[in-house]
Amino acid sequence: MNTSTKERTRIFDNRSLAKVAVFAALISVLSFIRIAVGPVPISLENLAVMLAGVVLGPWLGALSVILLLALTALGLPLLGGNGGLALFVSPTAGYLLGFVIGAFVIGLISHSGKGFNIWKTALACLVGGMLIPYIFGIPVTALVIDQPIRTAAYSALVFIPGDIMKIVVATLVTSALWKAYPAAFAQK
Repeated sequence: MNTSTKERTRIFDNRSLAKVAVFAALISVLSFIRIAVGPVPISLENLAVMLAGVVLGPWLGALSVILLLALTALGLPLLGGNGGLALFVSPTAGYLLGFVIGAFVIGLISHSGKGFNIWKTALACLVGGMLIPYIFGIPVTALVIDQPIRTAAYSALVFIPGDIMKIVVATLVTSALWKAYPAAFAQK
């Protein structure tokens, strides 16, 4: 068995797949904590996406979001009580795609180098948990609700204070988890 085959087998072992399922569930649970502020609510699901990327790494972190989105597409009401394909043509659709890519990027950044680094984790959460979802979410929201991108971008400013708090929380939770249970993190 060559090295790349061993790596793929290790990534998709039962323990890793169980972690993917747990983080998909965590994203779902946190999506129910929301405040309606317009077509895109403020919610805690991107906090869970940040944690998935940091803990699981790029591939499994993204897979946890994909699993949740696939189950949601099948009609299960897992995202704030919503489910079905209509969610993927709604004002939040771009943010959902951004979460997949964001979890991957968070994993790449936070797992570069050796061990845990608080600043690297915060940067990973900023880029993958905040900026990337905005890059995908704002244009799709503008398109779906037929408004200029500038207007959608101004509307998204309401998310920034909460997202900064989520970055801080994700970084602190990751730091505590790293100290208490480093085996929880994806191995390189």
